[in-house]
Amino acid sequence: MAGNRRAARVGSAVSGSSAAIAFLVAIVTNYVTAQPPKWAENTILVWSVFAGLAVVSLGLFFWERRLAAGAPDGGVRPVPLGRIAAGGHSMNPPTVSARVRGREAELERIGVLVRGPGGGMAVVCGAGGLGKTTLAAEAAAQARADGRVVVWIRWRDDPERLGQDLAQAAHILGLPEARLEEARTGRVSLVDAVWEHLATVTGWLIVVDNVDTPTRVGPGSGPPAAYRGWLRPHGGGVLLVTSRDTTGQTWGPDADLIHLQPLADDAGAAVLLDAARHAGTAAEAEALAARLGGLPLGLNAAGIYLSVPTSRHRTFAAYQHALETEFADLLGAEHPAAATDPAVARIVVRHTWDLSLDQLGSDGYTLARPVLQLLALLEAAPVPRTLITPELVTDATGLPATAATVDAALAGLHQYGLLHTPGADAPEPASPAVSQLQLHPLVREVTAHTLARPEPTTAWLAALDEHLARAVAVVAGLPGRTGWPTARLLAPHLPAHLDRNTPHNLTTARNTLDTLADVLDAAGAVSEELLLRRHVLDNESTVLGLDHPDTLSSRNNLASALNSLGEHREAADLHRQTLTDRQRILGPDHPHTLTSRNNLASTLNSLGEHQQAADLHQQNLTDRQRILGPDHPDTLTSRNNLATAQARLAEAGRRRWWRLRRRR
Repeated sequence: MAGNRRAARVGSAVSGSSAAIAFLVAIVTNYVTAQPPKWAENTILVWSVFAGLAVVSLGLFFWERRLAAGAPDGGVRPVPLGRIAAGGHSMNPPTVSARVRGREAELERIGVLVRGPGGGMAVVCGAGGLGKTTLAAEAAAQARADGRVVVWIRWRDDPERLGQDLAQAAHILGLPEARLEEARTGRVSLVDAVWEHLATVTGWLIVVDNVDTPTRVGPGSGPPAAYRGWLRPHGGGVLLVTSRDTTGQTWGPDADLIHLQPLADDAGAAVLLDAARHAGTAAEAEALAARLGGLPLGLNAAGIYLSVPTSRHRTFAAYQHALETEFADLLGAEHPAAATDPAVARIVVRHTWDLSLDQLGSDGYTLARPVLQLLALLEAAPVPRTLITPELVTDATGLPATAATVDAALAGLHQYGLLHTPGADAPEPASPAVSQLQLHPLVREVTAHTLARPEPTTAWLAALDEHLARAVAVVAGLPGRTGWPTARLLAPHLPAHLDRNTPHNLTTARNTLDTLADVLDAAGAVSEELLLRRHVLDNESTVLGLDHPDTLSSRNNLASALNSLGEHREAADLHRQTLTDRQRILGPDHPHTLTSRNNLASTLNSLGEHQQAADLHQQNLTDRQRILGPDHPDTLTSRNNLATAQARLAEAGRRRWWRLRRRR
């Protein structure tokens, strides 16, 4: 309504000035006709009327312009010309102090665009700490070396300031002051004047750095993808934008999105060696680079630390080792100015991702931060999307959550590059694809470190453990192969689940791991099964003791998994140890003892020791017939295994006979 009233005032001003001018024209027309009115014969009166109407008309005209300039949909806001021309801050790109490593492909993509005959728009995007500004600065340096005009603009979350800077850039590139004067007085739109000029000029590169809030760029409230605002792909040169926003919907179809990924281990090692060449070997640098997840911000922080002669840790190996116990001091330290100065937060590992989380929070994604923190409490491995439910979020954080708000939080984290969605895990052609979520290892570690200090962590972990157990129960109850991909994703997160529940809830937690291990055994996911079997055995050996029946069962299960993996010798040694202990503790006739003898015999068969395997199977068949009866399923299994062992023994004998015959 207020907008309508203002529009009405603008309209009345327009009609008033027009009417005054029309009335003035009518008087003049009548005055010069052959039959003027009698009052027109008074010259002083006539000219007084003319003067008064002229003043009124001019006043209405300027009042009309003022209202139009301030109207939301009508007119153009005037721009101070002096500020456009003078600027008041540097528009030169920052200096790149070290060689840019591992970004050759990205630099070439930008270079091809800059050197090409046309113009365009490229967006270097990715999570905080990936080196977007450094890449853009290097691209700017290369463009300047090629003779291009380079202008650097830093986005300060101020649309008017961005307009001033782009107008100054256009002025540098030859936009006439007369055209700027038209924008100043509101006769033309400044944004259109700037881009109309930039479309006619070639050989330039304009960089707009750190556009992390693209929806605020303006002018107006239209999305950047509409290309009606300050960021457009229609110039004769190249507009290069850096942003944490990675979505194509934000930037539109004509923007060339350059998604930055963490550096490869060899490139990360080169960054470390550039900064601290005497801190160790290339292999040690590569190991540290892998530990830091290839994140340039983390690599630079480590390199700077190692280059300082007074640092306590002076080698790559020592720094990597110190991360395990001194992470808070090395990469998790707080900076006092980070909360008030975004420029500081960007260059501190502990704070750089807070900028994205704060922005998501201000955009209404209230669950983005707690969902990220919840994911950080899991292991550094992909997480099945089905685990992150509204119930889990509410149980852990106490915050109200719905499917829609959780979806929105995950989408926001993905939009800002904090969350990745690896390819669907489908080990079998007929297996369904499973949606996955994964954090960068350093994002996860920093987030978990900051979350470890408040008290709610214990409640969060308790909720997480409860929902992990539920997820395993659901997977175990699914028919056929349906749950296999999810089971493989859950496996890396269960050892910590067992550790957190020892000893107060050991039996339940161990059963959860054993249940998932059985599913993995059926799925043929032997390496994941082996991880769980080994962890259960180590845990029970410590908590229950080596002679506890549950420990012996877990050793038997681990040996069977090793045999399936092809580690027959280690499996045979474990089965033999388990058989000896079960004979001593449970007795020679206990069903578990007979199972161990059967498993040892089968493993010896795999090793090619067929005679010993056949002897053990024969002994087991005799004992099972005596103890269980001839028709018991285990007795029938022993009879079948004995037949298999005897067949392999006979086949081995035939092969030896043929080898001896060929030698004669």
